[in-house]
Amino acid sequence: MTHNRIFSLLAASDETRGSNPDQNPRAPKASAPDATPRDADLLDAYSQAVINVAQSVGPAVIAVAARGDQRGGMGSGFLVTPDGYAVTNSHVVHGRHSFTATTEEGDKIPADLVGDDPSTDLALLRLVARDLPYATFGDSQALQVGQLVIAMGNPFGFRSTVSTGVVSAVGRAMRGESGRLIENVVQHTAPLNPGNSGGPLVDSRGRVVGINTAVIAMAQGLGFSIPSSTAAWVVGELASHGRVRRLSLGVTVTVTQLARRLVRELDLLSDTAVEVIEVLPRGPSDLAGLRPHDVIVAANDRIIAGVDDLHRVLSGQLALAGKSPSSNSERNPETAGLELTVIREERAQKVHVAPRYSES
Repeated sequence: MTHNRIFSLLAASDETRGSNPDQNPRAPKASAPDATPRDADLLDAYSQAVINVAQSVGPAVIAVAARGDQRGGMGSGFLVTPDGYAVTNSHVVHGRHSFTATTEEGDKIPADLVGDDPSTDLALLRLVARDLPYATFGDSQALQVGQLVIAMGNPFGFRSTVSTGVVSAVGRAMRGESGRLIENVVQHTAPLNPGNSGGPLVDSRGRVVGINTAVIAMAQGLGFSIPSSTAAWVVGELASHGRVRRLSLGVTVTVTQLARRLVRELDLLSDTAVEVIEVLPRGPSDLAGLRPHDVIVAANDRIIAGVDDLHRVLSGQLALAGKSPSSNSERNPETAGLELTVIREERAQKVHVAPRYSES
């Protein structure tokens, strides 16, 4: 098609815009089943949903910079209470303790580090201000693949940025800086830019369902967010204790390969398990009689094929106690304990251990 032909079609389109359809055979009939206005209505509804979220959540989004840093921001964050508590990524705070938070309106507010949890890449700040706009947590466990999500941030002090996408996968896992596995990570297609780390991932109702934490370099449409279910627990721990308490068995372990003969004789369901390398004196495992070179193959009848499996069981103990060790549950995971199945001298036996809270 020649350029003259293209220009002629555009000119004809302009001439017919707003004219009487009866006098213009090219004008679409209002009764057409796939009329353009219907598509326009759908697009407008999508746009309106994003606009509503940007207007309601945007004022709660902040830029986070080390105090005295003139660059405008190392990352993003968002307020979760009107009295100044704000969530960001652990890798954004970089071990510093004093910050400046820049709001959507450009106000610069001093902020201090309340607590940092590299294991989940989350940190909690406290702004020196009150009566602030804030966002609320939604239920990340209810997310569905294909659901609309909006990623927000305040990178480098620019006014709140917004990008949209969909949930592309749920139940992902990734490693935190400490090496601990972060469970139920949300994978989405909303583009993330440098400086968006720590900003909220929001659903169409304006509820925070994730905290943006990473994007895969040299890949398109691969963004990851810490689930809000994890964030809500971590925020509660950091606000109450300044750290996240986790259950510990008081041992150092490593993954070990089991002999095929032993797997057959003991009817084991995995050919790998966790070997105890060191037992902390007077710790839970020491008091329970666990020894170095004992091999843990199960905990509460769940297969332990690696260290992550052991972490999952301990996290499950916390969940049974009310999702947080600070909850007022009648069930105390320290006294409920774990029944470990261990192999010692090629024989399987049970060891009951009562885990304790630790900082790691």
